[in-house]
Amino acid sequence: MLSLRFFGQTLVIAAAFLGPVSCWSATPTNILVMAKSLDDLITLDPAEAFEFSGTEIIANLYDRLFEANRVGPGEPTPSLVQGWSVSEDGRTYEFRLKEGPVFENGRPVSAFDAVFSLRRSVILNKTPSFILSQLGFTKENVGARVRAIDPQRFMLETDRDYAPSLVMNILSSAMTSIVDREVALAHERDGDLGHEWLRSHSAGSGPFRLHRWNAGEYVMLEANHDYPSASTTIERFVIRDIREPATQRLMLIRGDIDIARDIAPDQIAALAEEPGIVTWSAPQARIFYMALNQKNPILALTQVQQAIRYSIDYQSIVRHLLPGRAEVHQAFLPKGFIGALEETPFALDLARARRLLIEAGYSKGFSIKVDVRSDPLALQIAQAIQASLAEVGIVMDIRPGDGKQVLTKYRARQHDVYLGYWGPDYLDPHSNAAAFARNLNNASDAVDKTLAWRNSWEIPDITRRTDEATLVRDPLYRAEVYRNLQRSLQTGSPFIILFQERALFAMRKEVTGLEVGLTSDQIHYERVSK
Repeated sequence: MLSLRFFGQTLVIAAAFLGPVSCWSATPTNILVMAKSLDDLITLDPAEAFEFSGTEIIANLYDRLFEANRVGPGEPTPSLVQGWSVSEDGRTYEFRLKEGPVFENGRPVSAFDAVFSLRRSVILNKTPSFILSQLGFTKENVGARVRAIDPQRFMLETDRDYAPSLVMNILSSAMTSIVDREVALAHERDGDLGHEWLRSHSAGSGPFRLHRWNAGEYVMLEANHDYPSASTTIERFVIRDIREPATQRLMLIRGDIDIARDIAPDQIAALAEEPGIVTWSAPQARIFYMALNQKNPILALTQVQQAIRYSIDYQSIVRHLLPGRAEVHQAFLPKGFIGALEETPFALDLARARRLLIEAGYSKGFSIKVDVRSDPLALQIAQAIQASLAEVGIVMDIRPGDGKQVLTKYRARQHDVYLGYWGPDYLDPHSNAAAFARNLNNASDAVDKTLAWRNSWEIPDITRRTDEATLVRDPLYRAEVYRNLQRSLQTGSPFIILFQERALFAMRKEVTGLEVGLTSDQIHYERVSK
């Protein structure tokens, strides 16, 4: 029998030197190969990763204190946590960890690791740090407010009496993944808490460990068979960076890959007729939206924002480009969340759009630059919007780029218009509300760099309303508060929400066990077999 090492070397050689449509006849039985665009993969440090690909992979390398509960979003499921209590004033939480979970090197997971990981995310202050800072944590106070009691227990003190479900949902986000404190500090450089090393290595207690990441080619994960729910048949899980849907389709038919992740709707229909192939879809909490930078004085006008909303043919785009892949959705909370708003008040109305532009003083239109990922579907959506906006004199200059380029520019507030995807970080309505409807400080050196901040949208009143919503404990009243917030943003904000997605999958029929939730960090590989 050929060894695992041989299979791994064979796979690496194939991925590195053969073209994306090379034929392997069939992947080894103990190696699962999945094709997916990884153009947004920037880092694998949980304190920094904020992209779909990164958070998905991190979810399979690390454990968290809680897991998202897609059946009951208000009740996260304990993961590393055994039990907890909340003080009478609603601000101090005590958590007890389970005994048994261990890191990659066999060292038991302790409360000291949990405290280190939470503190580390706040101190490093990378893009997702605002998720924890919402609870009142800063570099200066996190050492006192998050502290270990003993190896199995730690305390967390928030600044206000938030709804407990919000606190626990935050502790289920990818950026709160528990990192091996000793390993991170052993690779520390200039006080970075192991950040540079963890960008391309792992130090978790999850079902896989990172074996190798070759940027632009593949990510290879090695199974941890000591993990309680780990597959007993798959030794390695390989994600190949294949960005063309047509290439993925051909590779799946040939048997070069086991799972294809970026197949277009028309290709899914064709694959459903192929022998040996299974296709299916799953609801996602991911939304597709336009963001208008308020540094551009034209895009800061409410009439212009509304004119753009009425210049888009939402139904036509779904019907022709996204059948089975998405539905029209025009609010920042996706269906399935507490308080999700399903009203769709905007439809193509060019006459109304022209009137609004006249009111704004731009009867002859204007030009804007639009940054979008260069994946085929996103580009097709951008081109469809470009064509309809041209009908009212708005000229869209589409600037495609890979995920890293587009996101880096967006995060630096250097865009006119960003067109892309957004997914919640945890299954609580505040996850998206904090991104779209909260901007505590619009300065360039702000700590909380939310989507509102990225678009230079100063909103003290809406920020106050968003923060107050976190204190509401009655679920029915809380849902109504979030519905009202969404209505406010529908009619007066730089965000134009377009669609909510479904994920399309195609795989060899012998593959089973891939688990898919509403968010990217709920896609789990550990039970996959073939």
